[in-house]
Amino acid sequence: MSPPAGEEPRVVGGGEEPRVVVDAMNVMGAVPDGWWRDRDAALTRLVDALRGRVADGTLDGPVLVVADGTRVVGLDAGPRDGVEVRWASRSGPDAADDDIVAVVESLSGPVVVVTSDAALARRVRERGAAVEGARRFRRRVGV
Repeated sequence: MSPPAGEEPRVVGGGEEPRVVVDAMNVMGAVPDGWWRDRDAALTRLVDALRGRVADGTLDGPVLVVADGTRVVGLDAGPRDGVEVRWASRSGPDAADDDIVAVVESLSGPVVVVTSDAALARRVRERGAAVEGARRFRRRVGV
């Protein structure tokens, strides 16, 4: 999982590579709690919960959250409190998935991708990442 020659690994706040990469829409969708009624609020709750879990030591950071769609007002991109938020670099099918794969390819150290998307899981495993299912992750860290 080394970056291409001449490229530095992508970093998450403080110069550290992410240890966990979260497929935001997949993790939000793992529990049918009405998140679709207000996607922005659901994403904000997820990110805030992840920051809390990094702060209390339940979750090893840094964590990178990759989300589809338009930016959420009040939820800034970039690193804060051990969690970085990024929006997919383009719109359309598999946009965030492609970005997650690119992140995994750029890393030099171990990483866990959190998703229940079988195609994305296969792609990142082929590149050396471990995968944790979204529902299991939510139960394990309490988000």
